[in-house]
Amino acid sequence: MAETLHFTKMHGAGNDYIYFNCMEKELSDPAGVAIALSPRHHAVGADGIVMICKSDVADAKMRMFNADGSEGKMCGNAIRCVARYLSERIGGFYDRMTIETLSGIKHLTINRAGIGEFDSVSVEMGRAILEGHNIPVAAEGLIREYPLTVGRKTWTITAVSMGNPHAVVFIPYTRRLNLPKIGPQFENHPFFPARVNTEFVHQISTRELEMRVWERGSGETLACGTGACASVVAACITGRCLFDIPVTVHLRGGDLSVVCRSDLTVQLTGGAEFVFDGTCTYPLQKRKAFL
Repeated sequence: MAETLHFTKMHGAGNDYIYFNCMEKELSDPAGVAIALSPRHHAVGADGIVMICKSDVADAKMRMFNADGSEGKMCGNAIRCVARYLSERIGGFYDRMTIETLSGIKHLTINRAGIGEFDSVSVEMGRAILEGHNIPVAAEGLIREYPLTVGRKTWTITAVSMGNPHAVVFIPYTRRLNLPKIGPQFENHPFFPARVNTEFVHQISTRELEMRVWERGSGETLACGTGACASVVAACITGRCLFDIPVTVHLRGGDLSVVCRSDLTVQLTGGAEFVFDGTCTYPLQKRKAFL
């Protein structure tokens, strides 16, 4: 039986998701909805879906599903959009709030440019995880500038978890990178038992990085909040950037600001934008192709 779904499309630095107000009732098949609605030429189009739900331990709960239907633990861009949605669409939430995720409770602050005027959202992302088996990767200890053969090339990676696993690769360029070929090879490499998000990063200066990302379950996206955080953490522990100093990360969809403190706790700041509201029926009606 078809079900009518009401949704809001939002993005953070171009990392776009389809948001559902599930404060009263959660979607019965969120994985199926993500698979159905995420294709960009045959449906709404997004990097996945996000359910905004009630929480017993925080102001609200975020559940996010990648385009392939897999559930993600955390998304730094999506959670900023959830904060703005709660503030402007649901109401009753202050500019400081807590949101429950599979990676724990995150503390967020909505930054205002003026009275009532939205500017950005800052998220306390927690402490970066550097121990190999906790990331997880198939090695112990600190995985810093570690040689790993992927495809026919040996790359130098630094592994970081921001609640989800990341492999950060510093390279002299990003624009000529054949990411559709290389990304899946990293994502499904046996060194990463839970698959991995991979960031290819060019250092501009100690305060600026340029990054492209291949996200597990979604492919190349215009931005990745946890990936930007992991990249700055990796840059700090390898001496490329400085602890406690904001670093601007330039992504294909926009800029994010990241501070990695000396205790490895990380703050992420960036925008959260409404795109449009819509309704659809699920399951989607299948149409025959014209030949």
